[in-house]
Amino acid sequence: MTRKLIIAMAQLNQRVGDLSANAAAMLEWRAKAWESEAGAEAVCDLILFPEQQLIGYPAEDLVLKPEFQRRAAEELERMAKATADGGPAMLVGSILKEGDALYNIVALLDGGRIAAVRKKHELPNYGTFDEKRIFAAGPLPGPVEFRGVKLGLPICEDGWLPAVSKHLAAAGAEILISVNGSPYEIDKDDRRLEEVFAARVAETGLPLLFLNRIGGQDELVFDGCSFVLDANGKAVHRLPDWQEHLRITHWQSEPHGWTCKPGALCAWEDHPADIYSAMVLSLRDYVDTNRFPGVVLGLSGGIDSAICAAIAADALGPDRVRCVMLPSRYTSQESLDLAAECAAMIGCPLDTIPINPAVEAFDTMLSGSFADKQVDITEENVQSRIRGVTLMALSNKFGHMLLTTGNKSEMSVGYATIYGDMAGGYNPLKDAYKMTVFAISEWRNAHKPAIGLGKDGPVIPPAIITRPPSAELRPDQKDSDSLPPYPVLDAILHGLIEQELSVDDVVAKGHDRSIVQRIERLLYIAEYKRRQAPPGTKLGNRNFGRDRRYPITNAFRSG
Repeated sequence: MTRKLIIAMAQLNQRVGDLSANAAAMLEWRAKAWESEAGAEAVCDLILFPEQQLIGYPAEDLVLKPEFQRRAAEELERMAKATADGGPAMLVGSILKEGDALYNIVALLDGGRIAAVRKKHELPNYGTFDEKRIFAAGPLPGPVEFRGVKLGLPICEDGWLPAVSKHLAAAGAEILISVNGSPYEIDKDDRRLEEVFAARVAETGLPLLFLNRIGGQDELVFDGCSFVLDANGKAVHRLPDWQEHLRITHWQSEPHGWTCKPGALCAWEDHPADIYSAMVLSLRDYVDTNRFPGVVLGLSGGIDSAICAAIAADALGPDRVRCVMLPSRYTSQESLDLAAECAAMIGCPLDTIPINPAVEAFDTMLSGSFADKQVDITEENVQSRIRGVTLMALSNKFGHMLLTTGNKSEMSVGYATIYGDMAGGYNPLKDAYKMTVFAISEWRNAHKPAIGLGKDGPVIPPAIITRPPSAELRPDQKDSDSLPPYPVLDAILHGLIEQELSVDDVVAKGHDRSIVQRIERLLYIAEYKRRQAPPGTKLGNRNFGRDRRYPITNAFRSG
């Protein structure tokens, strides 16, 4: 007798800590999955949700609060009771406290009860993950019997390593279901499918469903990109990236095992479109979840602020983005004209607030203390800090979050003013090197992201992209006065940061030793600034913050 199974995959957003709202959303999507099969021969049997979807991921130390644990348990029981209506069972990620141990779990809710629980065995403890300091490791899990089918339920990291899946297959699992909270990183979507989970299928000979969430959570952003692999490792379903999505999958048993009826294979964005969408979604969720009415930012006529304004407009809509030009005596007419043109192209309002009166006031205030001292970078930083104070005043008065616009190349070497242009609540460019900024600017002028709310067509004047970068804090200033050309600087930084190479290693790639030594020194001494920088979108696997944790006080040099 042929057995059949209908499994729904709910690729959802979340809100960390909003237990009742997360539970309500899952019940709503369960209803959608049930209704989607109305009138068909069979109704949906099971709906899957991402890892820790009930509590939000990552909830970090929130999960250690006893009241949080109690409410999570209450909501899980409430959801379980809802399944007494004869509709689809639910596979829900949450937490479980047993004695002194806290576990990362998935619970099968069926027939009005918690029918089964499986605990995460492999706890990631690298990069952004700190699960070993929070959770206890569960035992190697056995399969769960459901509607006469043995389901293997590796939870995220359990599927990234081979042991759990092999154990499940040996114990008789017929289908693997891996629910994940897998943050976006460059090239990670293809690696998940083609390398990691294709390997699990090859090792076990079992078909596999991989489910991931979408949405931003502080510095992390989740891209979705869920999929189904048949027993040969071929993708038979691919869910979209960056969007919530419900996918109904139809399964039936064959003499050689379970097969899934093929469905839509959604195309996933290539570079740099995926980077841009990551920034858009992470900023949107940060602003909206924290209930800001919009954002405000300084629009200088330079490329960093221009692309940040474009990202903000695509994330929130142009009407929620307020741009401000803050000219000084060193601001060129070209910058004024380009800022105005850029704001018009994006569709954002632009205010102009000259800072000369404040600069002159500071000059007068400090004239006694600075007597007999030469003008230097101090006066440049005063200008930047006046701009920061002005933008923060607008933020306080109108409630808009201040968006900061420094890129990773600048932050790596400290080419930013603490309490000045570093002031703000979020930075979408935090993990983007300068050459990435150029790439996404050119891409956005030729394309609009599928999730974008901004205008169609170009949004950045071409002259902003082609003009030499400058902070315009002194006459005829250029970034190249203080830094190597950005292609050179980014290559050196990529070696020192992303690859953790020594000075000798980077020099061996063809770079000048004195320049590499200088860049390494600047990288280390700027750590104190980065510790005080706002959060921003994580793009790679060595972002400043949770991925790369260096001491501020550090005498080591590699060359």
